[in-house]
Amino acid sequence: MNTIASLAAIDNLESVSRYSTTNPLQENKDQTNHVSFESLLDSAMKMIHETEDYSNAVEEEVIKYASGESTNLHDLMIAQQKANTTLQYTVAVKNTAVEAYRTLMNLQF
Repeated sequence: MNTIASLAAIDNLESVSRYSTTNPLQENKDQTNHVSFESLLDSAMKMIHETEDYSNAVEEEVIKYASGESTNLHDLMIAQQKANTTLQYTVAVKNTAVEAYRTLMNLQF
């Protein structure tokens, strides 16, 4: 993968972020005016697969560089940075989801 991931995923993060300027309940609604859990789960799974793809690309670049097939250290460093960035992004979304779950569990009715 030589291209950076679609930035459309970042737009979806605004609905999860605690600093969002929009109401997350107004986005991703189905016909019954409920937030679609399935769409959120699909988005998370795509993010995880994308992170795995970048991690695999790093492994390929490391093997190419170590075997002498590639002498371009620049490509290796770019692949590592992409993988690191997507991993940090995925972890941040996971942490936000866990924090939201804990907040819901601590609510007293």
